[in-house]
Amino acid sequence: MPDARPLKVLVVEDESLVALDIETMLEEMGCKVVASVPRLVRALDLASRLDFDLAVLDINLAGEVVYPLAFRLADRGIPFVFSTGYSTAALPPELRDRPILRKPVMLANLKRAVAMARTGIRSIN
Repeated sequence: MPDARPLKVLVVEDESLVALDIETMLEEMGCKVVASVPRLVRALDLASRLDFDLAVLDINLAGEVVYPLAFRLADRGIPFVFSTGYSTAALPPELRDRPILRKPVMLANLKRAVAMARTGIRSIN
């Protein structure tokens, strides 16, 4: 029997309106947003304490890159999606195969990126 519990998601986004849009879309998809944080330090702290199934990570958090968190999640086997409005050319090689969600975020693209992350399918970029 399939697991009926909602997918628990951590949102890491420094722009409050963008975060709210992503949270709303995730909830429309039947997900439960367990936390939404705008800064890397707080996200690193919560990621070590919270129970979640997937994360949506803005690459640039007020001038800080989210890579330390991405590497930590990868080590723990927690899937994640990057979100960005910028080029992804500077992504570390080890992270280039992760799903990318382009801003402005659209529901269909979020659904696709989450599905890719959950099934282990990586970006075709």
